[in-house]
Amino acid sequence: MSPGASAPTLSRSLDVSTAVSGPFTAESVAGAAYIAAALLFILSLAGLSRHEKARAGVLYGIAGMALALAATIWLALEGTLGTARGWTGLILLAAAVVVGGGIGLWRARVVEMTGMPELIALLHSFVGLAAVLVGWNGHLQAPALAGDLLAVHHAEVFIGVFIGAVTFTGSIVAFLKLSARMKSAPLMLPGKNAINLGALAAFAALTVWYVNDSRLELLIAVTVLAFGLGWHLVASIGGGDMPVVVSMLNSYSGWAAAAAGFLLNNDLLIITGALVGSSGAYLSYIMCRAMNRSFISVIAGGFGIAPAAATDAEQGEYREITARQTAELLFDASSVVITPGYGMAVAQAQYPVAELAHQLRARGVNVRFGIHPVAGRLPGHMNVLLAEARVPYDIVLEMDEINDDFDGTSVVLVIGANDTVNPAAAEDPTSPIAGMPVLRVWEAENVIVFKRSMAAGYAGVQNPLFFRGNTSMLFGDAKARVEDILRSLSEDPVSSPLADNAAPGQH
Repeated sequence: MSPGASAPTLSRSLDVSTAVSGPFTAESVAGAAYIAAALLFILSLAGLSRHEKARAGVLYGIAGMALALAATIWLALEGTLGTARGWTGLILLAAAVVVGGGIGLWRARVVEMTGMPELIALLHSFVGLAAVLVGWNGHLQAPALAGDLLAVHHAEVFIGVFIGAVTFTGSIVAFLKLSARMKSAPLMLPGKNAINLGALAAFAALTVWYVNDSRLELLIAVTVLAFGLGWHLVASIGGGDMPVVVSMLNSYSGWAAAAAGFLLNNDLLIITGALVGSSGAYLSYIMCRAMNRSFISVIAGGFGIAPAAATDAEQGEYREITARQTAELLFDASSVVITPGYGMAVAQAQYPVAELAHQLRARGVNVRFGIHPVAGRLPGHMNVLLAEARVPYDIVLEMDEINDDFDGTSVVLVIGANDTVNPAAAEDPTSPIAGMPVLRVWEAENVIVFKRSMAAGYAGVQNPLFFRGNTSMLFGDAKARVEDILRSLSEDPVSSPLADNAAPGQH
């Protein structure tokens, strides 16, 4: 609770085991701890914005959360320790921390990096559900207020429940789509935009009604309405936009936490929720720009977007290449750019890819990595994988930093990427991904694409890159193929013209 929540007067005697003697009350010390925790959270965000400071940023966040939990528990039990009520509260809080922390540690240890996007989406749902429960508690145990203050409280309850419920079901749908338990194609109900706008209008009307007459039936109605709206909003967004959706749901969870903070009169929860909400919204905006998507249309469930016809039909002949031939190209290359995608994460190929980069650099080859802003299914996914494999930060470049260098590159290795290197985005105005900024890998002298098959990518759009004259396909598991290349590099490559050995694929 914050200093303003049921604050006792300074004359109230405090138990020496739960408060500092003198003018320092439990509320004042907890308030100071909240300010320190908020500063640590800000430092955490600042640290996480750079590779070199990411570890420190995580530690700042952990320290801030530990401090916030300790202050909240102390304040909640203030004046009750040593009594039956105090011991009961302490035992319940300890049990909640142990159970929640145990589940969190277990999931953090067993989750694969490929499963991180859906795990984060699922965690967002917990924040939304917590906000719903806090809102319902605010209705069932309303404080003794009157007049305008009571009206404000009712508005906080209603808005908090609405935001939390939308976040809850929206996050569940995102989890189902990212984990392939639900089709990634957008749900196209007749009049879907009218459904969303109608739900928002109904929410506004119900809010006014509830503020003037806080009936339980209205709270039930808005909860059901918000659950349905959250489900429909995210179900109406295609899998190609899921990275933006995950980021946006992160923002929603922040605003849900802030709404809960107002209800609980907890300043730290308000500050933290605002930080998460605003940073998530800004990241979503940046990602929408990177994908040439309308920010408003994406967060509004695809409002105003006409469904484009995607095709996975092959568009010509492709050439196959072996790991041995790829090693020969790399042996003679002066510069190499590696562009990873979600397929690299699925194959867990980051470690042999890092070893490949190390060996090529040892031979004097200029090796760099090109990272698209939405590579993978989570912002920063590829950066984390490469950092995990100890790839030096200074050779991992963003799309804008690397795009102008492809025309002077000997070999580009496209490992598990598809839509982020699709030339149709730049050259075909009828493509579903037209206008999306992509890595211009096709400008390089040679392009080697690592894929399991010729199937289209996550957006369901075939890639003309695969059929270009300077592109060759290396089929199979990415990790196994990179390991084959490493074995070939350790030998003396036998020079053989690529054109004589590459086999054209059929339609």
